[in-house]
Amino acid sequence: MENLAKSKVGVIVASNFRTSRIFTSHNIDFCCGGGITLEEACAQKNVDIQDLLKELEATFQTPDSLNYQGLNLDELIDVIINMHHSYVLATVPALRAYLEKLCRVHGDRHPELHLINELFAVGSQALLDHMQKEEQVLFPYIKAMVQSKVSDFPLSKPHFGDIENPIQMLEQEHQDEGFRFHEISKLANDYQCPPDGCQTFKVTYAMLKEFEEDLHKHIHLENNILFPEARTLFKEISFRNQ
Repeated sequence: MENLAKSKVGVIVASNFRTSRIFTSHNIDFCCGGGITLEEACAQKNVDIQDLLKELEATFQTPDSLNYQGLNLDELIDVIINMHHSYVLATVPALRAYLEKLCRVHGDRHPELHLINELFAVGSQALLDHMQKEEQVLFPYIKAMVQSKVSDFPLSKPHFGDIENPIQMLEQEHQDEGFRFHEISKLANDYQCPPDGCQTFKVTYAMLKEFEEDLHKHIHLENNILFPEARTLFKEISFRNQ
C-alpha cells in the first residue's frame, strides 16, 4: 500500500478505471492533474490517505473489466473515437440549444447561465477542433507506427517532426478544457438545479455533468495511456529506422 501512495493518480486509474469514481468522489483530478502522486493529491484536497487507500484496496479486489491498457494503440484509438468523440459530436448541439433556451427563459433570475453558456460555447467548439486535429493528424500516424512495428516496414518521419510536438499541444488543450469545465461546474453549483428550475433546467444540468464526466474519461485515456505509449513507440520506430 505504501507503493500505491507513491504512485501517480493517473497511473492508478490507468491500471483500474473503476478507481476513477473514488477520486471523483473526493474531488481529486485524475486526468489533467493525474501527474502527481496519491500522497500529494490527498495533501492538496485534505483527504485522509489511509481512508482513501482502503477504498482503493477494496476496488482492486475485483479486476477491472475495462482493460484499456490491454488494448493495442490502434484499438484504443478506435475506442476513443467511437465512444468519446462520437459522444461529443452527438451531445454538443443539444446542449448548446438547451443552454440558449435557459438563458432566454431563466437568464434574468440566474445570470450565471449566461457565463455557463459562453464557456460551453467556446469550450465545445475548441473540443471539436481538438478532436479533428487528433483524427486527421496524430491518430493516423500512431496507427501507422503500429503497422510499421507489426509489419516491420520503414516509416518516414511525420511532417510535425517529433511526436512530442502535437502531443504537448493536445495536452495543453486538455488542460484548458479541464479548467473551463471546472469553472462551469462551480457556476452551476456542481450541477444542482435551483428550486425554481424547470425540467429543461434539470435535464441540461444533468447533461452537463455527464459531459464533464465523459470528458474526464476521454482525457484520461489519452493523457495517461495513449500518449505515453505513443511516445515510447515513436522512439522505437525512430531508432529502428535510422
